[in-house]
Amino acid sequence: MNDTIAAISTTLGVGAISIIRVSGPDSISIVGRIFKGKDLNTVDTHTIHYGHIGNNEEVIDEVLVSIMKSPKTFTTEDVVEINCHGGISTTNKVLELVLNQGARLAEPGEFTKRAFLNGRIDLTQAESVMDLINSQNESKRKVAIKGLNGYVSNIIRKLRQEILELLASIEVNIDYPEYEDVEVLTNDKIKPKITKIKEKLAKIIKESENGKILTSGIKTIIIGKPNVGKSSILNRLLDEDKAIVTDIKGTTRDTVEGNITINGVSLNIMDTAGIRDTNDIVEKIGVEKSLSLIPEADLVILVLNNNEELTEEDKKVLESCKDKKTIVVINKNDLERKIDVSKIDYANIINTNTIDLNGMDPLKEKIIELFNLNELEQQDYTYLSSIRQISLAKEANNILEEVEQGIENNIPVDMVEIDIKRVWEKLGEITGETYTEELIDQLFSQFCLGK
Repeated sequence: MNDTIAAISTTLGVGAISIIRVSGPDSISIVGRIFKGKDLNTVDTHTIHYGHIGNNEEVIDEVLVSIMKSPKTFTTEDVVEINCHGGISTTNKVLELVLNQGARLAEPGEFTKRAFLNGRIDLTQAESVMDLINSQNESKRKVAIKGLNGYVSNIIRKLRQEILELLASIEVNIDYPEYEDVEVLTNDKIKPKITKIKEKLAKIIKESENGKILTSGIKTIIIGKPNVGKSSILNRLLDEDKAIVTDIKGTTRDTVEGNITINGVSLNIMDTAGIRDTNDIVEKIGVEKSLSLIPEADLVILVLNNNEELTEEDKKVLESCKDKKTIVVINKNDLERKIDVSKIDYANIINTNTIDLNGMDPLKEKIIELFNLNELEQQDYTYLSSIRQISLAKEANNILEEVEQGIENNIPVDMVEIDIKRVWEKLGEITGETYTEELIDQLFSQFCLGK
């Protein structure tokens, strides 16, 4: 944290502009030694200066240099950004000169990591930075902006404050029992407070699990026996010939992937190998892979042939998906019906085909209904946005359940206090108010270089 780091903050390649970002105590003096123009050590903060970057022998590029002095910067350190002409050679040469003057090449995410460690942002805001960079639809962008602006952090901090006030009251009871004007906190009085906190946390978790759909999308697999129209459905949903379609059984032997957006939410779709008993070793591997993807999916589109009676293979596939959120698609409804739908014990069954122009509309409408996508679009986008955050919230909720159970079993108040403190600390891990070095290193290593 006492050294100065530098990295290219824009995509390396041909373009109008490239930016080299420098942060640390020596950033201004380092850039000043290779900048031909004003004396950067004497200029005002948050100003931009025209000049050239070069060494003693030659001018490398014509540039604009932004000076931002501590503490009102992203990292809270002195920050300099060199705006040079885009291009691989020029950009790398400017970075090389900066490194030769004593800066160190930044690690992935190190600028954001410094912003966190210096108290400029918390962990939820740091993760929102990466979500904003990776956002591929409007909903994901809105969720990321809410997180970046601190709305998510405020929800968790308010909850932690309630827990802290409860802990303080318990401490006073334990340490100063002689104070007559202090409310005596028995387990019976603690329990309603715990229940109220638990209800608030459960609401946050539920809304965040719904909101995670906006940030992570819906992991969807199309599954069924061969020749029921899985690949045709994928192609129609994507509006392109992504998967090979033939009348030969077993044409799809591996997963074929694509992505569409419905009501601002991404559907990450996989077409899988047709499930059947086969002696073909390659096809058999594909079938096993198809079945292994079911537990990981958010949505299973299970395709059956309207023109065939239910087979044993169909029944096996139906059985394998019974515990998942599943839409049963009776495909090829333009053909004579031979399938007995009354034997299919699933709530979400639709009829469709890949021939009609609007053949996929019933499937899209069912997906919107099943995931409440119309309601999600109308909500305020203030959610825990990552699996890490939601997992920690669930762990805290589980501890609260243990606290309630302990109170019912009449364990001493000081023992109850220990578990309540665990909840407070677990929620602190969401915002980064309590953390381990390993977590921080792992989290920021996922960031792009220069951010």
